[in-house]
Amino acid sequence: MRIRKTAAAGAVVLALAATATACGGESGSAGDKPAGGEVYSGDYKVASAPKIDSAVLKKAQQAKKIVVGVKADQPFLGFKDPATNKYSGFDIEIAKMIAADLGFSEKQIEFQTVDSNVRETKISGGAVDFYVGTYTINDERKKQVGFAGPYYTAGADLLVSKDNKSITGPDSLRGKKVCSITGSTPLQEIKKSKYGAKTTELGKYSDCVKNVLDGSVDAVTTDDAILKGYAAQRPTKLRVVGKPFTKEPYGVGMNKDDKALRNAVTSALENHIKNGDYQKAYEGTLGKSGSKYTAPQTPLPRY
Repeated sequence: MRIRKTAAAGAVVLALAATATACGGESGSAGDKPAGGEVYSGDYKVASAPKIDSAVLKKAQQAKKIVVGVKADQPFLGFKDPATNKYSGFDIEIAKMIAADLGFSEKQIEFQTVDSNVRETKISGGAVDFYVGTYTINDERKKQVGFAGPYYTAGADLLVSKDNKSITGPDSLRGKKVCSITGSTPLQEIKKSKYGAKTTELGKYSDCVKNVLDGSVDAVTTDDAILKGYAAQRPTKLRVVGKPFTKEPYGVGMNKDDKALRNAVTSALENHIKNGDYQKAYEGTLGKSGSKYTAPQTPLPRY
């Protein structure tokens, strides 16, 4: 949509702010619906529960449900529609594939919104059985949680206003105000002195996007896959610079000591990559934001 200055732009910002405040981290921001209103939902065959020595899986089987931590404000990846309270996106489909291979139907999945700054706490404390939410595998996190994957590799990029021509990549950030979220790997990267950026830390990327729209920051930095989703929602207002400057391998996070579950999740990922479910899900979700499909490697490493 075309938005004039002042009143119209202010209305958009106010709508974003009101919904972000109301949702309290449980849903996406106002207007954050997939472009065209399309929501992909795959139908995955539920397998017999694997007979493995996994404390997490045994607990889930007893409860007859599996609790999956996800994001709620990332269009095409992990998004919760405020109108329906339903989750959609590529990460949601990955979670459903894994759950199916662990013996759980979609109705037996309890999605729980988990913000980046509490992921390790939620996983290690057992609040979620596993986590799928643009979760970069790195050495520091592996000290606290286990990972299966990577199932996708993104790269840190920059989201700016459509008419911002001064930011052309990470080397043009000196003195610029850049927003990211607490606990994210892109935030730690952009704080490095070589970039010279002035950083703002918030709790949600949707709040960072709001700040770009109202002009209080110059850019948002996070993975390109996430940023393309926001840009696809507001193509006349936002753009992704398109100069990735890191590699972000996404993994499925889980209890560090539950190797049996980690291997089962890895096998599930391999299965759905090989049978074509993965590509269909990608093209029906993340692919719609402009992210080009790239076949992931198989077999996947086990972390």
